[in-house]
Amino acid sequence: MTVRETKLQASLAEPELSEDSGPVRALRLGIRTFLGKGRIDMSAMARELDINRATLYRWVGSRDQFMVEMIWFLSILSLDRLEEEIDSVGPDRIIEMTIAFSEQVIENPGMEHWLATEGESAMSLLTRHESGYQPRLIAWVEDSIHRQIRDGNMTLPEGVEPYELAYVIERMMGGYIYLDLITGEKPDARRAEPLLRMLLRSAGSP
Repeated sequence: MTVRETKLQASLAEPELSEDSGPVRALRLGIRTFLGKGRIDMSAMARELDINRATLYRWVGSRDQFMVEMIWFLSILSLDRLEEEIDSVGPDRIIEMTIAFSEQVIENPGMEHWLATEGESAMSLLTRHESGYQPRLIAWVEDSIHRQIRDGNMTLPEGVEPYELAYVIERMMGGYIYLDLITGEKPDARRAEPLLRMLLRSAGSP
């Protein structure tokens, strides 16, 4: 089943974001609420935006769709910052980006609260293919791998495709972000580092 693009998704795809547009105002309100450790309540949001719920749903889709779009928006902001901050290349860059992003997710107050209060449904939204978050994160990692290969900073062993490597990295990342929900242990991105280095040991410069 194909999910129709929301007005928020269309707005975010525009080169210039209109801060005054309804969908973007809803996004900003959602982010403030989320980072303030509040629950995203569609009725409360509609009241604060001075619209009815039907209008809000037309703007952003269902609550699940809105949560995914909001988390992806925050993820891209983090990933873009890390792209500027991290200087390493090749496998080291992939590893450092993965660990740093995972740590930012774990330390984000909104994410911490969301996983603590809506753990199973939150993890499901972020790891189910059809929700739309996981495919975009895998595609982002895959694109990073392609860029390092293109620039001559790494090569993959025969039979290993960038997508498959990106999928494994994303799954490993999630495993340590959601550690509390999976095993009851404290989330710890650094535990993934030696495994990532082992995984990428043969992906050095050509």
